[in-house]
Amino acid sequence: MYQIENVLRPYAWGSTTAIADLLGRPASGGPEAELWIGAHPDSPSTALHPNGVTQPLNALIESDPDRFLGSESLAEFGPRLPFLTKLLAAEQPLSLQVHPSLEQAQEGFARENAAGVPADAATRNYRDNNHKPEMIFPLTPFRALCGFRSPADSQSIFEHLAQVLDSAAVEIPAVIRNVIADLAQADESTALKAAFSRLIKGGGDISDAINEVVAVLSAGAPLEPHREALTAMLDINEAFPGDPGVLISLLLNHLTLEPGEVVYLPAGNIHAYLHGLGVEVMASSDNVLRGGLTPKHVDVPELLKTVRFEALGVPRVEASGTEFGQELYRPPFKEFQLQRIELGPGAEPVPLAQTGPAVVVVVSGSVLLDSPKSDLRLQRGAAAFIPDLEAPVNVHPVQGATETSIAFAVTTGLGN
Repeated sequence: MYQIENVLRPYAWGSTTAIADLLGRPASGGPEAELWIGAHPDSPSTALHPNGVTQPLNALIESDPDRFLGSESLAEFGPRLPFLTKLLAAEQPLSLQVHPSLEQAQEGFARENAAGVPADAATRNYRDNNHKPEMIFPLTPFRALCGFRSPADSQSIFEHLAQVLDSAAVEIPAVIRNVIADLAQADESTALKAAFSRLIKGGGDISDAINEVVAVLSAGAPLEPHREALTAMLDINEAFPGDPGVLISLLLNHLTLEPGEVVYLPAGNIHAYLHGLGVEVMASSDNVLRGGLTPKHVDVPELLKTVRFEALGVPRVEASGTEFGQELYRPPFKEFQLQRIELGPGAEPVPLAQTGPAVVVVVSGSVLLDSPKSDLRLQRGAAAFIPDLEAPVNVHPVQGATETSIAFAVTTGLGN
């Protein structure tokens, strides 16, 4: 087992305190958006060898993939850690985004390579050849946009906007009228694609419409019966005034998740995290196609080829317990599963549910990882990489501990 040091990503939307407070360390003074825990080549964790030598985790795994990943993971995913774990802390909205399927990622990555697009180019869509299904475990109340509402629900919201503008003697912008007509079409996919496509292209008319809507609502026009969606829209506009994503948010489900209410995001699901702290797990990829709420590159044609235009229920993942007490969260992806382990003082050890390689991060108290081959103590804020060959591993509370310890572990979803 290897203790690992992990990389903070200081994106501007990140909280300045949430990750530091969770891990019990001083804040850096700047935004701390994501802590990457894994072997993605863009920001690999650093493994500490017993002799004190350090090595990037991806290089360690590449030195002996069969040993570190196990034959089953190696056969399924190749010689790389198939998942990436993050602590994510959003103070402001993240970009409106969607992730490609595996086939789209492989084709797009090869196409951009053949075209000679530099790997670090701001206009590049595909950073690697992998898909990026993901899952979020909220640690605080967590707000997000996730998937399309039904066209009828969105039509009702836009009709409400038209009514409040009319009541305020403000001319209803053509884009509002046109979106209402788009959403009234009989075929669900056609209606959603028409409305989304109209808004995502942006332009002065859309920015003007947003400004008029925001001015009327801010002046006291009624938000009911769409208070949640319209409040979110106003909050988003504060961060990205006039951005097409402000109105696009009204096409999407708005979620307020409590801690432990887990959702997963498959390919093609348009989404954006708005605010909160959570443990995020995904396939090891950095492929993101953005659709707004960002100063970064937005490739509208590629985005439209990737988004699934269908109304979806919220894709939740319920915990399945074990006889040992940990909670297992198993999304419909082979790359990963998440487990939450809570140990009171003096509790019996919990066997780690491990299939292939694993990572563990401690967010409260301290734990002892113990296997027939080695052991490793982790305090709050520390993390470890556990090779496949180390199994079986037990997670113990540290002897004499007086507080509850909580750890999250990620391993592959093979065998589920």
